[in-house]
Amino acid sequence: MATYSTNEFRKGLKVQIDGTPYQMIEMNFRKPGKGVAFYECKMKNLLRGTVVDRTYRAGQTLEAADVEEFTAQFLYRQADTFVFMNNVDYEQYELTAEQVGDHWKFLKEGMDCILMVFNNNPISMTPPNHVVLQVEYTEPTAKGNTATNVQKPVKLETGAEIAAPPFINTGDWLRVDTRTGEYVERSKAPDK
Repeated sequence: MATYSTNEFRKGLKVQIDGTPYQMIEMNFRKPGKGVAFYECKMKNLLRGTVVDRTYRAGQTLEAADVEEFTAQFLYRQADTFVFMNNVDYEQYELTAEQVGDHWKFLKEGMDCILMVFNNNPISMTPPNHVVLQVEYTEPTAKGNTATNVQKPVKLETGAEIAAPPFINTGDWLRVDTRTGEYVERSKAPDK
């Protein structure tokens, strides 16, 4: 199994501690006036989502996590289970609603996502940064309401509700940022 020395520590590094995969989300190097340098790390547990603080002395090592990321296509949702298929070997993976989190709001059948697998078990997924979705329903805007920064609720085809400018109508296509859940711009219908 590969290992990482403290001089290889960086944000985004995936390591294994006591058989559990962690991702470094923050790393600070400290060199006191005398004594050994040390590394203060914030680590996110990839299975539970909890964050822990750990400190390591210079020269220590950590095991590399057996985490794999690959492109997978979202196939369908069945109750609280989301089914994805690896685009290379066509193997199917199931994630729970808890593992998918709020990303369900932006998932459409056939969409490519990034799937993270630990010991051949799926642990999380990441949708594309931007998706194009159709407006399923929105209230018509009153004429003459041209105040700046006015937003109205819009229901998208996936069931998600976001705020959008008043000129958006039912049937429009919108580009949405999946990281923030915010409207980006009006768009053309995606190619089928």
